[in-house]
Amino acid sequence: MSQTRRKFINTLLGIGSLGSLGAIFYPVLSYLVPPKIAEAKVKSLKIGTVENFSPDSSKIVKFGRKPAIIVRTEDGEFRALEATCTNLDCIVQYKKDTKQIFCACHNGIYDLHGRNISGPPPRPLGEFQVNIINDEIVITQPG
Repeated sequence: MSQTRRKFINTLLGIGSLGSLGAIFYPVLSYLVPPKIAEAKVKSLKIGTVENFSPDSSKIVKFGRKPAIIVRTEDGEFRALEATCTNLDCIVQYKKDTKQIFCACHNGIYDLHGRNISGPPPRPLGEFQVNIINDEIVITQPG
């Protein structure tokens, strides 16, 4: 009879020990693996009016969680591209003198359509649609 009592107490102690370890490690693990935050899906963004952009200028704006670069060419045409380089996610910039998009991290160069011309970027920049509605510039994600 004492043998089964001892076995019963050992079982209770084992279950209690496992419960204590779970109570200790669960908060640590939940801190190290944070919950996923739901991201708002941005489909379009108003940038401003046409008068705010002088010819041959650019502006970087936030499109959801990623930056976008809007370029107004000398002809007055608007281009909108993703502003993160496809090589190492550096922010790109518009160079007026060469009329190209430039990544300063590794000298990556893109044309105004987002195609990579030189440097290490493996693929072109993503392109946004640009619509002008009542003198207001609106960029939208294609698709």
